Amino acid sequence: MQSQVRNPLGSAPALASADPVPLCVDLDGTLVKSDMLLESLVAALKRRPLLAFALPFWLARGRAALKHELAMRADAIDVAVLPYDEAVLQRLRDAREQGRTVVLATAADSTIAQRIADHLGLFQTVLASDGVKNLKREAKARELVARYGEKGFDYVGEDRHDVPIWNHAREAIDVKRKTNPVRAVRRGTRAYQWAKNLLVFVPLLTAHRWDAASISACSLAFVAFCLVASAVYLANDLADLQDDRRHPTKRTRAIASGELPIGAALLLLPLLVAGAALIAWRLPPAFGALLVTYIVANLAYSLVLKRVAILDVFVLAGLYTLRLLAGAAAIDVPVSPWLLAFSLFLFLSLALAKRYVEVDSVLARDEEKVGGRGYHAGDGPLVAMLGTASGYLAVLVFALYVTSPQVAALYKAPGVLGFAIPLLLYWISRVWLLAHRGALHEDPLLFALRDRASYIVGALVLVTMLAAT
Repeated sequence: MQSQVRNPLGSAPALASADPVPLCVDLDGTLVKSDMLLESLVAALKRRPLLAFALPFWLARGRAALKHELAMRADAIDVAVLPYDEAVLQRLRDAREQGRTVVLATAADSTIAQRIADHLGLFQTVLASDGVKNLKREAKARELVARYGEKGFDYVGEDRHDVPIWNHAREAIDVKRKTNPVRAVRRGTRAYQWAKNLLVFVPLLTAHRWDAASISACSLAFVAFCLVASAVYLANDLADLQDDRRHPTKRTRAIASGELPIGAALLLLPLLVAGAALIAWRLPPAFGALLVTYIVANLAYSLVLKRVAILDVFVLAGLYTLRLLAGAAAIDVPVSPWLLAFSLFLFLSLALAKRYVEVDSVLARDEEKVGGRGYHAGDGPLVAMLGTASGYLAVLVFALYVTSPQVAALYKAPGVLGFAIPLLLYWISRVWLLAHRGALHEDPLLFALRDRASYIVGALVLVTMLAAT
């Protein structure tokens, strides 16, 4: 760096209205808390996954050509909902009010840069890559010096790639952001969702397998599912990027908000899957097959099936049931048909409750459809009817199990299990009552983990099972 001052964004002095020096601003990581090349990549591959095979050929023609090809196929990017840095935007507005020339100088492709400029309405000039020239680092510095002269412009940037431009700028304005990578990764991988994977321990509980080897195997299965689930959440958030940014609450997710860079998410994905594969290698082959099935089903759900009404909730219920099957495979015990039927009806009810909350929120916002889903605002009553019926069917299956001959092989006093029936009926009814009142979290299982009444019901059911043993 030379003698110019590196001004933190928020502490720059007010500039005189007569200042003739243009204010130039970078796009990636500065004006927008994201990378438009990676945004284009995700948008293009979501629309046409087979474009992945064309990427090496485009890159062989140069980075500018790659950016241009992707930008031409990334029309799904909604520039109105990109994660803009409000502090940078305010500085640009102030500069315009002071009569300064404001310039967008970016290495992103001109197609996307111009769309962003048109949306914001703040820039008199847009300098960007054009498919042949990659306007980055020294190339951008030469372009700005050629247009405005040495020390003839101020430049807003945020990382080491901006140093060559700052060296030629009158004033180097450095965007200072406090970041917490650990928090970003934790939010992006949805670590709080790992509690759902405790379902792999259910077969251990129902089969009364308390030996160290079985507990160790289920623990490994739990970790493997946590890693895979986090990878799936990252993939799902990348695929849903545009829909999430339009959603009133999902827009705050780590990737949608720009807290977790898209590049970091793309790097984490294979690492998480590789870790799960190493763990699965130590468990029975049946567990590995179920883990692969879980990944494939999740990808199919994220890419296509979640947009198909009713089928989507059956898939969600099946994914929960897969965890039970995987837990049983890890300790090599058969799964009771009673347990499978009970879990399918129960998880179908909870999946429908999740959709009901989403439909109800759309109705409250006076919108017509749930974004990225196949449901309309008027579908709430039907979804609620199906969900409550499915929940009560789960309790009916449990009641039939209690009176079946098979239960006598595992419990000394199977009749005691009957006391769990009213507890389950109460819990299912309460979940749907809260959903109807709009007081239920979008994910009922996560709601249960924070709900005192759910803990009390769960503890009483566990006591009932122990008393019957």
